[in-house]
Amino acid sequence: MFTIIIGCGRVGSELAKLLSQEGHDVVVIDKNPVSFERLGSTFNGLTLVGNGFDVNILKQAGIEKADAFCAVTNGDNTNLISSQVAKKIFKIPKVIARVYDPQRAHIYSVLGMDVISGTMLFASMIRDKIVESRFSTYLIESKDVGVIEIEVKGELAGKTIKEISIPHEFLVVAIRKLEGVIIPNLDTVLRAKDILMAVVKVESLNKIKAKFEL
Repeated sequence: MFTIIIGCGRVGSELAKLLSQEGHDVVVIDKNPVSFERLGSTFNGLTLVGNGFDVNILKQAGIEKADAFCAVTNGDNTNLISSQVAKKIFKIPKVIARVYDPQRAHIYSVLGMDVISGTMLFASMIRDKIVESRFSTYLIESKDVGVIEIEVKGELAGKTIKEISIPHEFLVVAIRKLEGVIIPNLDTVLRAKDILMAVVKVESLNKIKAKFEL
């Protein structure tokens, strides 16, 4: 996969290194050439100095052939403008923008852009740990539903997924076993020490915790 990353800060550089290490083609664009030092000596992608919304720079980066475009600078406006250029002008299939302002993130999400709000994400992660350490809403980017982990023990062992599911409130979507992770069906029987990963409505969290004695 060929990915263009705008911004070589902490997030952009780590993303670039991850993708590069996995064998993907990566081009990183940043206004400050010093920022490329974060990539280290093992990075085998390309770097360009310039603005992420400069059409000439983007063409130089090979944007016409890009599979994905990520704007992760420290400026919301830069990220949103760059993403719009990539999405509207160059028709890049996957365009992701990092946005600090949660309100602005919501507006652009409604307009059809893939937006990640670091502020909202981090706040949600902290909230989740306060409410229940095994509960994560950020995995599916919603304040209404989250994912919770439950260890199978006691009377829960021997039951089926169908028996423990609660329509519209709680559904097991994966089971982590000693031999690996499986996607269960309704007739899958639970075994002691299985770890259930279930989608749960946030408003039903206390009910679920009481039901499974968490």
